[in-house]
Amino acid sequence: MTAVRQDAWSAEDDLILAEVTLRHIREGSTQLNAFEEVGERIGRTAAACGFRWNSCVRKKYEAAISIAKAQRQKRNYMKKQTPLTVGSGMASLASVEMDDGGYRSDGVTEETISIDAVIRFLRGWKNTVQETNRQMKALEKELREKEEELATLREENERLSAQVNEVQTDYRVVNDDYKALIQIMDRARRLAFLNEEDEESKSRFKMDANGNLERIE
Repeated sequence: MTAVRQDAWSAEDDLILAEVTLRHIREGSTQLNAFEEVGERIGRTAAACGFRWNSCVRKKYEAAISIAKAQRQKRNYMKKQTPLTVGSGMASLASVEMDDGGYRSDGVTEETISIDAVIRFLRGWKNTVQETNRQMKALEKELREKEEELATLREENERLSAQVNEVQTDYRVVNDDYKALIQIMDRARRLAFLNEEDEESKSRFKMDANGNLERIE
């Protein structure tokens, strides 16, 4: 009968829980089976293992879970295409070259190979994240430059619009002054014409030798 432990989880317990659960996911088994296996290995209940996985450990292995699911899909696909024996599958897995040590090990287990694959994936993912961050910073810098350029163009547009409005106002004032000047000149011309007619219509007189005024026609 499995005992229930009340002490805290150690890093080793979490690692075992992660390894076993990932293996069950990869092999198409259920997480409940994984929790039961882990419970037997570390002396905890399956419920405690499930709670620990969902509340803490799972968050640290999101990428590894995605890899395990992808491996499960690939495994199922390969089974449908070409039936493989367990021996040939393990032989293929054992031929994987390790990154850290730089060697091949025929005695390597499928579980260990999977963890190494996770490590390689995480390293590659780290490089991808770093490159993405660099690209994001470059895009953010470019965006700031574009925003500054846009602000400058807006200021220039407002300045030019103000100048256009000022020119239009000056044009209306000059046009009104010009019309008023034309009207004044027209009135002056008419007044001058009337004065000439009045001067012409007035009678003219001259004094004769006897001192009498004589009208001149």
